[in-house]
Amino acid sequence: MLFDIRTIIGALLGSYGVILVITSLLQDSAAQEAKTGGIDVNLWAGLGMFGVAVVFVGWALLRPVQVPEAPTMTMAEFTPDS
Repeated sequence: MLFDIRTIIGALLGSYGVILVITSLLQDSAAQEAKTGGIDVNLWAGLGMFGVAVVFVGWALLRPVQVPEAPTMTMAEFTPDS
């Protein structure tokens, strides 16, 4: 489960989302909102990324990867190619 791509994507999007939300809370929002037409883009993008991260991690937890078992072969079934 550690190397499932959904877990990696979820962790990256979650960390970027948290960073954007923290940035949104610490910066001068009036100057940013003037540039973006009154929308706090960092806050909304961070919340969106965090929401998608929750979906990816939830998907990985609810539907884990099933590794098929390798078929076993006995010596009686083994026929060398000649």
